[in-house]
Formats: sequence, C-alpha cells, structure tokens
Amino acid sequence: MEVILGVSNHHIHLTKKDFKVLFGDVPLEVLREVRQPNQFASTFCVTLKTEKGVIENVRVMGPCREYTQVEISRTDAYILGLHPPIRTSGHLEESSPITIIGSKGTLHLKEGCILADRHIHLLPKQAELYGLSDLEEVDVLLPGPKGGILFHVQLRVSENSYFEMHLDTDDANAHMVKNGDFARILIKNE
Repeated sequence: MEVILGVSNHHIHLTKKDFKVLFGDVPLEVLREVRQPNQFASTFCVTLKTEKGVIENVRVMGPCREYTQVEISRTDAYILGLHPPIRTSGHLEESSPITIIGSKGTLHLKEGCILADRHIHLLPKQAELYGLSDLEEVDVLLPGPKGGILFHVQLRVSENSYFEMHLDTDDANAHMVKNGDFARILIKNE
C-alpha cells in the first residue's frame, strides 16, 4: 500500500496561554495549510535556546493545542546539546528542557522537547481494509537511490486525518526523499 510522504522540519505546537506569553494578545495567523485537516503552518516563528546552542526561525504550527511541544531532529539536538527522547506527540514526560523565545516573551520549559516518532496518519476505513490498528507499528519501504526500509513506523488512526507518513528531515535526507514522494507500507499479508 503506497503512502505520500510529509517531511517535517523542526516546529512547535503551543497552548493558547503559551502563545500569548510569546506573542501577546494577537490571533494565530495562517501562513499555509498542511495536508492534515484543520492544521496549518502559522506566520509566527520562535527561537529555541539552550546553554549549548540556538536555532532561530522555528515555525509555530496551528491551531493551538492542549500542550506545548517542540519537535526537532537529531541534528537539531546536537546543535542544542540535547538528548530528547523519541516520542509520540503529546507524551512529554521526562522529555528535554528548552527555552523558547518569541517576539513578546520567553518560556522556560522543564520538559517539552522531543524527537517525533515516525508515523502514518490514516482513516479507520483504510486501517480496516488492511487489517491495521491504531498505534500498531509497520515497516515502510522508501524508494530511490538511497532508499531503504524504515522500521517502527507508528500508525495513527483517526477520522480527522489525511493518509500521510510523517518523518523528520534527518530520515528524509538520509534516504534522499522529499515532501510528496511516495513510500510503500509493508503489509505482512500482502
């Protein structure tokens, strides 16, 4: 079964409260829609800072969430001198501390920085068709001259999703794939 790739650069999800601390009492404006329904890249960016490094122009994603979460790649982690865990979105316990700087304020998070796990968004009818289930892990074949198989790709089954695999820039660059390319989910019974 083929799936379209969505490559994620470092980005941040904010609560309404934290957005207000960083940018003041202004609306979260849409820069461009992304494939996942009702989600978007906003016009706002932050700076990430640790004792060891800084990364500027980190995109704020919308809409606001119930938690503040910074998603970076392993290469970003080296720049920042961090060792964040690989996590599913929203699972932030014992994740890395980080400072976030906006145009109006600063946040110092005791935890909240992660390496996002590789995952595939799909609809319940797609999961049912192939005998797959939410949070199950699959293997995915990436095409091309530096293609390969990615293991431990988690499935996220939801009515509010677009069929798409998310991987970070490190995975994409290592395999020379890009946004919009297609990969193949390796289904055991195919």
